[in-house]
Amino acid sequence: MTAPTPSPALPFFSRKKGEGDRRSGGGWDRRATFWLIYLPPLFWLIVFLVLPVLFMALFSFRPDMRGNLFQSWTPTFDQYINVASTGSYWRLLGISALTAFAIGLSAVVFAYPLAYFLVFHAGTRTAFYLVLLLIPFWTSYLLRIMAWKILLGTEGVINSFLIYVGLIQDPLPALLYNRTAVILTLIYVWIPFAALPIFAALQRIDPALFEAAADLGARPFHQFVRVTLPMSAPGVLAAFFMVFIPTVGEYVTPLLVGGSRGFLYGNIIQDFFTKAANWPLGSALSMIMLAATLILVLLAARLINWRQLFE
Repeated sequence: MTAPTPSPALPFFSRKKGEGDRRSGGGWDRRATFWLIYLPPLFWLIVFLVLPVLFMALFSFRPDMRGNLFQSWTPTFDQYINVASTGSYWRLLGISALTAFAIGLSAVVFAYPLAYFLVFHAGTRTAFYLVLLLIPFWTSYLLRIMAWKILLGTEGVINSFLIYVGLIQDPLPALLYNRTAVILTLIYVWIPFAALPIFAALQRIDPALFEAAADLGARPFHQFVRVTLPMSAPGVLAAFFMVFIPTVGEYVTPLLVGGSRGFLYGNIIQDFFTKAANWPLGSALSMIMLAATLILVLLAARLINWRQLFE
C-alpha cells in the first residue's frame, strides 16, 4: 500500500497572502482617520484660543502702546506693579468672583429641578420640552439682555404693573442699573446652559437603582439624597463651573443692565481695551483674572474628592 503523498507545504507568503498588507493598511487607515478628525479642531483651538492668550500675555509686558504692533520693545513688569498697587482692581476682582459664585450656584439650583423633571417626569414629551429649553439659544444674547432691561426699567413691565394695581405711585429706579439686576439677568441667561450637563448626568442613572433602593425600604426623599444627587454630582459640578468661569469676566450684561453701580471686573478690562486704548494694562488685568480663575478651580479640585463623586 502506497503511503499518501504529503501535500507540499505552502510558503508563508502564499498562505497569508495580503494579510500583512491588510493589517498595516488598516492601521494606517485608523491613524489617518484619527489625524483627520483630530487636526481641524486642534488647529482652530490653537488659532482662536491659545494664540490670542499668548499674544495677550506678551502684551501685558509691554511698557506702553507707542510704536506699531510688532516693533521691538523691552519687557517690563510695570503693568503688573500698577495693578498690584491699586487696591480697587483687587476689590472689583473679588466682587466679580463672589458675584459669579452666587450666579453659578443659583443657576444650578434653578436648573436642577428642570433637568430632573425632563428626565424622570416628562415621559414621552421629553424631546418637546427639551426643544423648549433650547429655544433661548436660538435668539440673540443681546436681545435677551435687552428684554430684561425692558422688564426692569422705570417705564418697564414691572413698574407699569405695580403702578397700575396701585401698589406704588412712582416707578422704582432701584430695579435697574445695579448689581442685583446683573445677577437676576445672568441667572436667567445661564439656567438653560446649566440644565444641559445636569440633564445628561441624570440620564445616565440606571432606573434599577431606584427599584433596589425602594426594595431596601428607602423613601423617595432618601432615594434622591442617597442615589440621585450623588450620581448627578459630576453634572452639577460641570454646570457650576460652566457658569462660574465665564461670568467672572462678564462685561456685556453689567454694561447694559448694571450701569455704573453694577460694573464688574470685565468692564474695567473692556474700558482699557476700548476707551483708554491701554492694551498692556488691559492685558495684565486679563492675565490676572485668568490666573485667579484657574487658582480657584484648582483649589476646588484639591478640596473636592472628584474620584468619589464620579464613582
